[in-house]
Amino acid sequence: MQKITLPERPQWRDHARDVGFSFADMHGEPYWDETSAYAFTLDQIEIDLEDPATELHAMCREAVAEIIASESLMERLAIPEAHRDLVAESWKQGDPEIYGRFDFAYDGKGPAKLLEYNADTPTSLYESAAFQWQWLEDQIAAGVLPEGSDQFNGIHEALVARFGEVFETGSDLHFTAVAGNPEDYGTVEAMGWAAREAGLGAHYCDIDKIALSTDGQFLDDEDRRIAVLFKLYPWEDLLRDDYAGHITGSGCLFLEPAWKALLSNKGLLPVLWQMFEGHPNLLPAFFEADVADALQGNGAASADTAAAFGRAESRLTAGHVLKPILSREGASVSILKSGEVIEQSKNTEYSEHPRVIQAYAPLPEYDGFRPVVGAWVVGQACAGIGIREDRSRITQDLSRFKPHYIVA
Repeated sequence: MQKITLPERPQWRDHARDVGFSFADMHGEPYWDETSAYAFTLDQIEIDLEDPATELHAMCREAVAEIIASESLMERLAIPEAHRDLVAESWKQGDPEIYGRFDFAYDGKGPAKLLEYNADTPTSLYESAAFQWQWLEDQIAAGVLPEGSDQFNGIHEALVARFGEVFETGSDLHFTAVAGNPEDYGTVEAMGWAAREAGLGAHYCDIDKIALSTDGQFLDDEDRRIAVLFKLYPWEDLLRDDYAGHITGSGCLFLEPAWKALLSNKGLLPVLWQMFEGHPNLLPAFFEADVADALQGNGAASADTAAAFGRAESRLTAGHVLKPILSREGASVSILKSGEVIEQSKNTEYSEHPRVIQAYAPLPEYDGFRPVVGAWVVGQACAGIGIREDRSRITQDLSRFKPHYIVA
């Protein structure tokens, strides 16, 4: 894995405007940045990233079954009691999933380490699936990259295939997001594009314009019934909205399904470590309350949890990350080494939530920037990657997106 300085395409900003990539620059700073790119070998892609991501997703599905069966874990993941049956039934009846994104710390030399799973509403989809592929083709055509260069990017094709697997041709789907957010709209449009290519109808409606009919069905802004809804709106918020009580009786299939609320929750991390302790792609992780109990020896933590903490204590003492179970874009995250805070997010909007403690896996540093590899899972298999980097150790909403290629 190398970071290679490359010339930018002369007219790439014009192309971005033409295709509606309106957030390529945000707040006076570049979001899309092609002044350099990350280069990988095929083995790094296939062995270190693709296969582990697919395996981890299967492990996450095992974790869902474990959490569903445990009222205690549902409580610890802050699933509202009134809607736990909704979450459980969506899993038991096999409500289909479409996509998700693992975030990995990876330096090209050792096992990729799972930082978190954006399993419900991951963004950066358009730039991962489409814009960086166009970059590759243009740079090969310009002679900047050699013929035969490739990219781990079958994301769009996998989405088309997945929509085709789940829905009959001609089915109508609705797509929604919060109005006025170009990045969210770009993600929703990328999903709608794939659905249309799969032969499905794709209708967009701002989330605040969705209404409820007199017989309890959701309606779009043209009073059409919504039978299937892809919502770029997190389940942790949706389950606390007034409309949550109408979901069960609406007859509407949600994408991502309600059971994904268990995977987009940082409480997943200690559950995975409990189930698969020592897995090469996992970092030791515990609920903060359990760590406090284990350190005080008061017996509130289970014997198994206390023993597992004892085995991981030296790694956690050397460095760990505190993450709220509900948090996005690095908000309310703190990184500590030897008990001292070395970095913390300035955004504290999720600070009221319970936290998990995860062993610290330093990101590699290239020219002052630290990349995180996002591995996209479509259906149940990894289909491509996207990379974001930041000068901070904590990846945030304005961290830059970098293209990648596989060395021929």
